[in-house]
Amino acid sequence: MAKDPGGGPTRRASDRGRYGRLNRERVLTAALELVDREGLSALSMRRLGTELGVEAMALYRYASSKDALLDGLVEALYLELEERLAHGEDGATAQAPEWRTELHRIARATHQVCLGHPRVVPLLATRMLAVPLAQRPPAVLRDHERVLALLTKAGLDEARTCAAFRAYTAWLLGYVSVELRPLVDNPDETDPSFRLGLHRLSPQELPTLRATAPALVEPGGPEGLAAGLDALLDRFA
Repeated sequence: MAKDPGGGPTRRASDRGRYGRLNRERVLTAALELVDREGLSALSMRRLGTELGVEAMALYRYASSKDALLDGLVEALYLELEERLAHGEDGATAQAPEWRTELHRIARATHQVCLGHPRVVPLLATRMLAVPLAQRPPAVLRDHERVLALLTKAGLDEARTCAAFRAYTAWLLGYVSVELRPLVDNPDETDPSFRLGLHRLSPQELPTLRATAPALVEPGGPEGLAAGLDALLDRFA
C-alpha cells in the first residue's frame, strides 16, 4: 500500500463506482448527461466523480485533464453522429448525385445531434480552436475524412476540395450556432413583445431588428440548413 507524504498509508483511488467498473465510454456518457442537464460550468472532475460514485482521481486514467474531458465531450457528439449515420435513412436519391445527397445526410444528422446537446455545441468551436488537427479525437478526424472524400468524389481538385470543405464546415456549424442562440427574454410572458424583450431595444437605433425579431425567433430547421447547403454546393460544383 502506498504512503502519503506524511508517512501514513493511502488508498488508491478506486474506479469502481456505484454503477460498476468504469470505462471511458461510461465516463464520457456521464459527463455528457451532466452538461446536458446543468451546462458546461457544472463540469469538473470532482463533480463528475460524485455523479459516478468514485473519487475524482479515479477519472484521470480516462481523461488526463479538464481539457481532455472537454475533448471527450466533442468525441461523444461525433460518435453519436456516426451512430446516426450508420442507422439512419439512406442518403441516395434519384434527383442528385450520391456525393451530394450524402453531404446533405451528414449535415442533417449533425444538426440533429447538436440540437440534442445544445450546451455542448460551443465546444465544437472552442476546442477546435485549441486542438491541432492530428490531436483531435478519432471520430472527429473520421468526419473530416468522410466529407473530404465526398467532395473529392464530386470531381473537385485539391484547392476546390479544401475551399468547399471549409465552407461546408463553416455553414453547418454556423447554422447550428445561430439556431441555438437564445432569443426569448422571458419564456413565461404571453405577449410576444415582452416575451422577446423588445421593450429593451431602442426603436430609434434598432428599428429593423425590432421589426424582424419575431421572425428571427422561429428556427430555420432542416429546410433552412438544406437550402443554404445547396447554394454552397452549387457554388463549388
